[in-house]
Amino acid sequence: MVETSELLHRIPAFDGLPDDQIAWFLSQSKELHLKQGDSYARQGEPADAMFVLLEGEFQWRGELAGESFVLEIHAGEITGILPFSRMKQFTLSGRAMTEARILRFPAALFPQLVQKMPELATRLVGLMSDRIREATRFEQQRDRLAALGKLSAGLAHELNNPASAAKRAASQLRDILKRVRDASHELGRRDLTAAQKSEIEKLESSLIQLDGPPPDALTISDLEEQIDSLLRSHGQRDLWQLASDLAHKNFKPAALEHLFAALDAGTARAALVRISASLEIADLLHQIESSTSRISELVGAIKEYTFMDQSPVQNVDIVKTLETTLTILNHKLKRGVTVQRDYQKIPLLVNSFGSELNQIWTNIIDNAIDSMGGKGELRVRTYREDDCVVVEIGDNGPGISPVVRPHIFEPFFTTKAVGQGTGLGLDTVQRIVRKHRGNIQVHSEPGDTRFQVRLPLSESAAA
Repeated sequence: MVETSELLHRIPAFDGLPDDQIAWFLSQSKELHLKQGDSYARQGEPADAMFVLLEGEFQWRGELAGESFVLEIHAGEITGILPFSRMKQFTLSGRAMTEARILRFPAALFPQLVQKMPELATRLVGLMSDRIREATRFEQQRDRLAALGKLSAGLAHELNNPASAAKRAASQLRDILKRVRDASHELGRRDLTAAQKSEIEKLESSLIQLDGPPPDALTISDLEEQIDSLLRSHGQRDLWQLASDLAHKNFKPAALEHLFAALDAGTARAALVRISASLEIADLLHQIESSTSRISELVGAIKEYTFMDQSPVQNVDIVKTLETTLTILNHKLKRGVTVQRDYQKIPLLVNSFGSELNQIWTNIIDNAIDSMGGKGELRVRTYREDDCVVVEIGDNGPGISPVVRPHIFEPFFTTKAVGQGTGLGLDTVQRIVRKHRGNIQVHSEPGDTRFQVRLPLSESAAA
């Protein structure tokens, strides 16, 4: 078996340290021989020791914020609590995955370690800084993935609605086109004069072109009753759908009298069936056009939001980024949030990574919606102040508690329930704002919370 002191010298943090310091460290440590599956630390227990892993393979495992974590570590690493760390409890459980040897150094002796082994203490502080950076990077990545997951779910719902509507309309078109074909064949078998054909085509064309706003419900009801009564008087007792369609288009019953005067009952029926089907086709085509336009609009918003196919740094129109973000978050807004806009009419341009600005607005607006419980008034305002653009995003929610307010930009600070927030949203906002040489301020009282983001205008806009 390799001597413990020799294994310790192989570890980078202990490399080159004097033998007397190594001897003191060994005299204060307890060497543990572990079998596969043995634990050396348990989640929730006091973080009272640093572990130097001499031989074997190890694993930290546990559950944090509703998620399971597994972290593989190897011989030669130092883990557990480190000097100057504020960790009170082990956040995960540590166990040996093979037969292993470790040194357990008690945290109570850290003051003596700093005094007797200053070089090791310095190296351990550097190790802790690396650990914090890695943990922050991991949490930021997890926060971005969580935000992306929420946005993706909302966008999937927003895209699914128009896509489903277009699919239903296309499916209905098949049946209606068969009705048009059958009615056209029926009319084709009849020996119609030019005047009769003209009367049918004129009525059909006039109905399809009617595109004004529908009348009020009472007028529709009266018209539908009059049209249905007229159709029944001419022996057409099963064209109630046509009566409804005509009523919604504010069609006057008298116009049908010309058709019945020019045609016999059988021909008039075939013409009405075709006209009814043509009206439904026009309506379904309008639905398909509207639905596909909405899909195209959302896809365009996604490209704008991510600045896909665009230069990473460019002069960005602030109002355009705000409107893109509101489009992306529409699935949350439409549940009960009204948006009040007050934009300066002159374009305000900022030299920026456009997608990063969208992260700012997304985090602030999403927090505002959550604070209002999904129902309330969201206020979005832009104006110029010297050589800066100011974006003010406010809500009429309950406000931010004075106790909480000083901490809202701190990393990992969150007032949300476990698993619902990482506490990195506003930290990310502040980092991006500072990256753009701007600043962010918050004013909050019950019924009026406002975040003000100041960003320097681009040179062209400032001039």
